[in-house]
Amino acid sequence: MPAETHVGRDRLGPDDVVRCVRFNTAEVLELPDVDIALDARLVDDLGADELGLIDLVEAIEEELGERTVGFAIDDDDLADVATVRDLVDVVSARLESAQRQADQRPSDHEQAEQGWSGGA
Repeated sequence: MPAETHVGRDRLGPDDVVRCVRFNTAEVLELPDVDIALDARLVDDLGADELGLIDLVEAIEEELGERTVGFAIDDDDLADVATVRDLVDVVSARLESAQRQADQRPSDHEQAEQGWSGGA
């Protein structure tokens, strides 16, 4: 299914973002989900190294990118990320930005109508 078809899906709420970040953190760092507290420090408490953080971001981008066209986390966004909550905040902000941009894009149907009527 092309990514553009995912734009119309239900938007993710704050609880969905927390679940996504906690699930992927547990999966990537091979930890039980119950150990992933929002205030846990990714490096000091959960043992993430630089490669683990990169893998974590890629896993989140892959999951959420399937639901939201244009979702990406920039390296600059991660500069101040220390805790799981910090990562949730970054993901939420980037998700909101991607959803705003998707809302401003004309749909494939609208583009086809504009192209067709513009040539008449």
